[in-house]
Amino acid sequence: MIWKNKQFWGILIAIGLLAFCVKDVSLGELQSLFRRISWTYLILSVLCAYLFAMSKSLRWKLMVSQHRPIRFFRCVALYSAGQILNIVMPALTGQVGRMFLFAREEGLRKTFVFSAIILEVLFDALSLVIFLFLTSLAFVFPEGYRFLSIIIAGVTIVILIGLYLILHLRLRLEESGRRHLRHRWPGAYIVIMKFIRSFTKGIETLRSSHHFIGTFLISLLSWTTHTFTIYFLLMAFGFGLPLAAAAAVMIINTLALMIPITPGNAGTFEVAVSAALAAFSVGRSDAVLFAVVLHLIDLLPLFTLGSFYLRMEKVSIREIRSRHEDRTILDEVTEDGVLSENGERV
Repeated sequence: MIWKNKQFWGILIAIGLLAFCVKDVSLGELQSLFRRISWTYLILSVLCAYLFAMSKSLRWKLMVSQHRPIRFFRCVALYSAGQILNIVMPALTGQVGRMFLFAREEGLRKTFVFSAIILEVLFDALSLVIFLFLTSLAFVFPEGYRFLSIIIAGVTIVILIGLYLILHLRLRLEESGRRHLRHRWPGAYIVIMKFIRSFTKGIETLRSSHHFIGTFLISLLSWTTHTFTIYFLLMAFGFGLPLAAAAAVMIINTLALMIPITPGNAGTFEVAVSAALAAFSVGRSDAVLFAVVLHLIDLLPLFTLGSFYLRMEKVSIREIRSRHEDRTILDEVTEDGVLSENGERV
């Protein structure tokens, strides 16, 4: 039934939030914005948005290069197509859709893609905490955001250390589990084996200092380009706010959207950005219009590059969505503890 569909409720919430945001924006204010906007800065903002998408794709290319080399422009298009799935599919299921897309198009194991996505999120979290620290030197963030940043930093570091230990102690962990759990608690043993095998496939980046540092620097570069996307748009609107303000808007928006509620964060994005701009004394109507334009600019590179890839490769979003609903990340663990995927030993 339609009211049991997560996407239906997400769309409904998005419509409600968008209506709430734009209800006070008049046609005259929209016309005034069109007359005063700086098209030069707007073009620079769009270019930075494309650089943001490309830098995220470059990071993914580096993360998987130890297992499968991918041409840069193919990686950009494929990564953008994966982001489209992340936008159109409800809640966090878009990440699962991305996993199936990469597994299908590049022959990568789903276990590898899944753990690589986890690592990608962790690098984003580390970059975000660093940006928050640097920006806090110029602005005093609300106590709630600072407390949340401390939690994010702590959790991220703990998870990275845990992944590093799992990677280097994998054989010992498997042997210990086989010796102590296999016969006594076979169910727990299988779950643990799935966990270990799935994560160690995609976190090989942690083994190499070269790949780790490179991935981390590209993460910082990507969020820097996103900050300039916001900064140039602020200049295009004539707000005259400094670069640190653009970083603050980026951080607050990212923290507020950590858990996606609506498809493509429609509505929630506009609420978060307009609320952040209100702290810099930007009028409500201008803040809402800015948020809408920024959202469109963020989505533009993903849909142009991703749609091109999906059309050229004849990949159906409906097919990917249906596959994620009836497939598991790990297909099978045999009785002797050997993990298999698609009938092959892992």
